[in-house]
Amino acid sequence: MAHLPVLIKDLALILGAAAITTLLFKRLKQPLVLGYIIAGLLVGPNFNFFPTIGDLDNIKIWAEIGVVVLLFNLGLEFSFKKLMRVGGSASIAGIFEITGMFLLGYTTGSILGWSTMNCIFLGGIISISSTTIIIRAFEEQGLKSTSFASMVMGMLVIEDIVAVLLMVLLSTVAVSQQFSGLDLMIEVVKLVFFLSLWFLFGILVIPSFFRWVNRWLNNETLLIISLGMCLGMVILATYVGFSAALGAFIMGSVLAETTQAEDIEHQMQPVKNLFGAVFFVSVGMLIDPKLLWEYRIPVLIITLAVIFGKTINITIGSFISGQPLKQSLQAGMSMSQIGEFSFIIATLGVSLGVTSDFLYPIAVGVSVITTFSTPFMIKAAVPLYKWIDQTLPPRWRNRLNRYSSGAQQIPADADWKMVFRTYFNIIVLNSVIILAAIFLAVKFVDPWLVDMLEQTITAHILTVLLTLLVASPFIWALTIKKPQRGAYTSLWLNEQVNHGPLVMVEVLRNLLAVFYLFLLLSQLFSGLIALIGAILVLAVVLFIFSKRLQSFYARIERRFMTNLNHREMVANTGATSTLSPWDAHLAYFTISPEAACLGKDLETLAWRERYGINIASIERGKKTIMAPQRTEKIYPYDKLAVIGTDQQLQLFRPIVEPESLPQLEEEEEIRLMKIRVDEHNLLKGKTIRNSGIREKTNGLVVGIERAGNRILNPDSQTVFEWDDIIWIVGEREKIMELIQAEPGS
Repeated sequence: MAHLPVLIKDLALILGAAAITTLLFKRLKQPLVLGYIIAGLLVGPNFNFFPTIGDLDNIKIWAEIGVVVLLFNLGLEFSFKKLMRVGGSASIAGIFEITGMFLLGYTTGSILGWSTMNCIFLGGIISISSTTIIIRAFEEQGLKSTSFASMVMGMLVIEDIVAVLLMVLLSTVAVSQQFSGLDLMIEVVKLVFFLSLWFLFGILVIPSFFRWVNRWLNNETLLIISLGMCLGMVILATYVGFSAALGAFIMGSVLAETTQAEDIEHQMQPVKNLFGAVFFVSVGMLIDPKLLWEYRIPVLIITLAVIFGKTINITIGSFISGQPLKQSLQAGMSMSQIGEFSFIIATLGVSLGVTSDFLYPIAVGVSVITTFSTPFMIKAAVPLYKWIDQTLPPRWRNRLNRYSSGAQQIPADADWKMVFRTYFNIIVLNSVIILAAIFLAVKFVDPWLVDMLEQTITAHILTVLLTLLVASPFIWALTIKKPQRGAYTSLWLNEQVNHGPLVMVEVLRNLLAVFYLFLLLSQLFSGLIALIGAILVLAVVLFIFSKRLQSFYARIERRFMTNLNHREMVANTGATSTLSPWDAHLAYFTISPEAACLGKDLETLAWRERYGINIASIERGKKTIMAPQRTEKIYPYDKLAVIGTDQQLQLFRPIVEPESLPQLEEEEEIRLMKIRVDEHNLLKGKTIRNSGIREKTNGLVVGIERAGNRILNPDSQTVFEWDDIIWIVGEREKIMELIQAEPGS
């Protein structure tokens, strides 16, 4: 009989056990991840009633590949651009929650008498919620169109990126066994630098590469190229001192900005399913039931800490960020579990040999319990809110409502915010590229030139010239490129007090350019020569080659922005709704071919009168109709952007989608935003029809807040009064133009 390798026997056993348990969990309508974990427990070395795997080390290698594949797919779903789209509310709430949970985990571990390293890893483990479990629960309960679900999705994006950061920091702490704040800060700076560099380089090069080879791409070559890029970035990330998982995540997020992203994700799905199953089965293999029973009290304590800690932290964080109490509580109770990233962090502690044997099974036990509790927590959120709302004194309730309404107010004057945000982008992004060019020149180019030419001074001069050739456009941008000319001019001319801060920023960025040039020259020449050379080089860059550098930088910038937005331009899609303290929010529907509304115009359908909803836009093929007229007819597969309350949208959905169709991803252009009637916009005394809002924003006025009262779907003859808060659904950029318009314009 021919010899069969142990690895094949083990894989047969793993996949067979996984197949049986997943079929069972599918029938029970439970998450497949739990089925994989139980399958791993059954075939693992700690459970003797079934056949056991023969070589655990080989399975661990496959599990490491599984982590790489999972993080690569997570990057494909994530994308840096999605992070930029996350609203301020989700960012504030997510960071508040992660910080609070990390401290709670560390404190809980300390109370239990655990070592410092166990406490640190426990904090990381309980900080991250499960995207898979939450999405599954929302789908089963029909909550994906609700207003709080968008908030939760934004927070999950923040958690994903923080989880990657945590993995890097925990690896650093584990290896160095030091907890110096300076060391951790250096690691954070290195990570941010690495992420920024590869984001800029990847967006500039990779989409252009795919457009160039598009004619030769098919499913097979696309899969091979994508996996090759993923593993190449894994090697590079490991070489510069980061984890393999981080490299996979970065490449996935860069590829997510290409027009091939959906195809890559589709081709990767079977690979992800295979290696994901192996990874989660390996998670179950490491569970020791005896150890888990021995630590049942810590499991119970940590489970309660996760459920109550996440509920409280997310609720408070969401409310602080401007969300109403109801949505904040729903978000908190939806995210009260731990999942996939928690397993990866726990696996990291095991692989580095810095955590105790009991921490891993405890983490899995807590995950299993909180996963089962998640659907019940989501269902209990609304009854709990109603009880709290009835219990709170009226004065407290009014204060809470006023805070959530005021916290999201869009200021009429956003000049400072626009100018400094642009300054920040100019300084940080160009600094990253300049520093990367200096590092590569000093570390690799100069030694190579010295060996080749055998003349040190000549090699140094050539190194400087080559570096300047690459970095000059970015030095020009760092020192001269103007931020938001209109806003900058407005600030400079309006008030004398604005001159000081603006001049200081200009001086700062020019000093940074001198410092970077000095940093380059000081590595190759003496300090005095480096200082004089830095000033002379900057003068040459700014005055002699300024126009050429400006032109070249503009071409680079156009290429970058084209690549960054190419996917959206091809798809001709836009928008994510901005959540508000109103119950009304944006949701998206695709008209089913079986819908009874086909061929009828909006006036005949009278959806606004029947259901209280508004149609913000209709996307038909490559054409988008903003704020459609009453005479506009409805056709199959029209994509509607609809505004309404949760209840209204739930009643409206069966009208247009009698059969369940895949829900559209939220888009970018159409927003639900609000402005206050004040002296800047001069809307006081005008009716909705005469205000020009519809024409200026391609949008609709869907609500007015006045003296504590709310008017939903106001009549077109309603007259605006001082301090009215006007809710508009329309194109974000045009609404912002209206907000920032000069008086009388």
